[in-house]
Amino acid sequence: MPVPDLLEAITVAEVKGALRADFMRTYGYLQGGRLRRIVNCLRSPGVQAMIVFRFGQWLDSQPSLLRLGVQPIYFVLHGLVQILWGIDLSRFATIGAGLYIGHFGGITIAPGVTIGRNCNLSQHNTIGLSGQGEKAGVPTIGDNVYIAPGAQLFGKISIGNNVKIGANAVIYKDVPDNAIVVLDPGFKIVSFKGNRSLEENKT
Repeated sequence: MPVPDLLEAITVAEVKGALRADFMRTYGYLQGGRLRRIVNCLRSPGVQAMIVFRFGQWLDSQPSLLRLGVQPIYFVLHGLVQILWGIDLSRFATIGAGLYIGHFGGITIAPGVTIGRNCNLSQHNTIGLSGQGEKAGVPTIGDNVYIAPGAQLFGKISIGNNVKIGANAVIYKDVPDNAIVVLDPGFKIVSFKGNRSLEENKT
């Protein structure tokens, strides 16, 4: 799947505005005095991942000569975030200001994914590509969406605004605004072969 072409240059002011919103989401969850909260924000894997993500998007919209010179720095930083924190945010995704990543580990956002403003990601979230041909695609997620630990979202689907997605849910269909989606704890009988061997079934 081709990555989107960033036609319009992203200004430093836009990057700073988005990063400030990302930073303040984490800042708001922390305890203690102002200095302590600022230091802990900067130590947060989620904030570090967003700094690298915003930097990568800004870089990709710059003239080719600048990209050529600075690209290695981005690749090193992106690789460190992947290795240290297990967070892989493609710079070819679109993520609105104010993303909060509460815990690190196993977070993957594919190229082309769109995430709105003030959303929450948790550990072990994958938002990725699924389908073939015209049905191939990645999710588009609205504003103020909370995605709980272990939730997976795949395919050309639309997730509305103010949605909560529960732990370990696998989402492959559209979800309307204000919905709460959870993993069904029930069960479904798919066979009556039981747990006995073939020889035991004959008796």
